Amino acid sequence: MVDIAPKIYNRIVDNVAVDLTIFTGILFTIIMLEIIGGIFFFNSKKQKKENEIKKEFKRNSLLCRFVIDGSGNKIGESIAVDDDVVIVKSGSKYLGFPIKHIEEEEKTLLVKGLVDFGKAEEMGENWRRESIHEIDQTEGKKDGF
Repeated sequence: MVDIAPKIYNRIVDNVAVDLTIFTGILFTIIMLEIIGGIFFFNSKKQKKENEIKKEFKRNSLLCRFVIDGSGNKIGESIAVDDDVVIVKSGSKYLGFPIKHIEEEEKTLLVKGLVDFGKAEEMGENWRRESIHEIDQTEGKKDGF
């Protein structure tokens, strides 16, 4: 009589070894994909953050500087950057100039090209309406303050 138990056991062990090898290979592949994907994800996230910091630094470097036109005449002082528009306070008016028309000089900002003050005043006034909330001083007087 032939004992078939060792043959069955060997076949089961061989199948388990093959399955374990396949499982290990798949697991290794998944882990490697996660590591590589994580490296690219964190690298792009870091790069985006660095770009935001550079952009914010650029925006801040445009603030609180005198703005002059091509002839050297003083227009006003830069007070804000709204998206791609530099806001300039000129007397009691607010003017807006696109950043692409602004050139940094040593201590001043130069508005390049012809200046359309009508359009600049319109852009500045739009910014003022959206950004500056004026206080009504008559309300406090009614309440006795």
